[in-house]
Amino acid sequence: MSEGGNKVAKESNSNRSKNVLPQATPPLKEHYVVGKVVGRGHLATTFACTHKETRKVFACKTIPKAKLLSQEDCNDVWREIQIMHHLSEHPNVARIEGTYEDKFTINLVMELCAGGELFYRISEKGHYSEREAAKLMKNIVGVVQACHSLGVIHRDLKPENFLFDTTAKNAQMKAIDFGFSVFYKPGQTFDDIVGTPFYMAPEVFHRQSGPEVDVWSAGVILYILLRGIPPFWAATESGIFQQILHGEIDLVSDPWPSISESAKDLIKRMLDRDPKKRISAHEVLCHPWIVDDNVAPDKPLDPAVLTRLKHFSTMNKLKKMALHVIAERLSEEEIGGLKELFKMIDKDNSGTITFEELQEGLKSVGCDLMESEIKSLMDAADIDNNGTIDYGEFLAATLHLNKMERENNLVAAFAYFDKDGSGSITIDEIQQACKDFGLGDVQLDDMIKEIDQDDDGKIDYAEFAAMMRKGNPDVGRSRSKKENLNFNISDAFGVKKS
Repeated sequence: MSEGGNKVAKESNSNRSKNVLPQATPPLKEHYVVGKVVGRGHLATTFACTHKETRKVFACKTIPKAKLLSQEDCNDVWREIQIMHHLSEHPNVARIEGTYEDKFTINLVMELCAGGELFYRISEKGHYSEREAAKLMKNIVGVVQACHSLGVIHRDLKPENFLFDTTAKNAQMKAIDFGFSVFYKPGQTFDDIVGTPFYMAPEVFHRQSGPEVDVWSAGVILYILLRGIPPFWAATESGIFQQILHGEIDLVSDPWPSISESAKDLIKRMLDRDPKKRISAHEVLCHPWIVDDNVAPDKPLDPAVLTRLKHFSTMNKLKKMALHVIAERLSEEEIGGLKELFKMIDKDNSGTITFEELQEGLKSVGCDLMESEIKSLMDAADIDNNGTIDYGEFLAATLHLNKMERENNLVAAFAYFDKDGSGSITIDEIQQACKDFGLGDVQLDDMIKEIDQDDDGKIDYAEFAAMMRKGNPDVGRSRSKKENLNFNISDAFGVKKS
């Protein structure tokens, strides 16, 4: 994986922290055989690595600790790890498998994307239709919307940070490199100047940037897709910055006369210099040029938190309690993103979320529900029925279900309920668990009948696992889409065709 491009890095001092991860890990080479270099960046080198047991090949992003010159640098790497776990269940985000630290390096093992960068596919392709370019943008902005709805700003979107999982024409595109990404709260702005020059939004230079910068960067990518060169071009970085701040966007020269007004309208909206007037990621996805049938949806897409809360509300009590058990055993890096989301919604830092805070939190990510609907979601997440959602309940309700489906997590959850280790969960054991969770006596007969496939009055592991996996979104969903482009940028960027 490559992290190409000249990045504007943060200042650092000479006091380097010894450890980045909060816990010790086994050596990388205990589990993986490290192979050839597949990418180099300003901070890290990426190797192919093979898991010793499964023989599956992954990518390993290796960061030398000698390059982490300050505690802030160490914090940035730790935040990148948490954000990758937070987002990596998205079909267009490279999935992180694990993190390993030794005396000299930090190693992030992740999904190997062997199909190369979007940047090089752009340079190698020929001519493509607007519709095919729109399909590509739909995936890119889909990642942006997922980031924003989960409280993350990417801050370094560019063609080099999108890879394809295979060399096939219909390969899946994946976002990588969250090294400059941050967690944010609605209305929060940042004063650090980070990113890659061609793709940086004007407000970055005014040191007041928010999630809108990602839409600007995606707009620059769209302009490149349709014309073949960036909208703001100069021989030096300072010249590029001046163009971004004051230059005119050329939508007149060739090939713009042959490009639809709808495409040009979307570019203008994405590259509005005023971030308050700039179109949002959701609005981009609803724009007629992106939507296949040229009719924008009437209803906003549900943000990730709402989708997960809705699904949690349909679960039976045993499944809800099991998710709570699983959430408690996940590592800090796996739940760091949800922790930040909880803090975002818990305005008074009380450690619990009230109805009013949940209402405001959902509204801040673009969801305007009726009070009765929010009350239903609140009641569903409030496992112990005390009128608020505590941190454990929030984790259970918003945990991505792919984490729950991992075999080791299911085994641990089953063991929690199977107190006597008999290999089956009885009604008495579930009733005791309900008391432990503060639910008191609960009528369980109908639930047991639904789960107990062999009608023996108990739930064995196979029945428990089937119950946990039943009805989960994303299971069996096809993750392959055709990605195409519409120009040649090899001359503009000096990229040589292979």
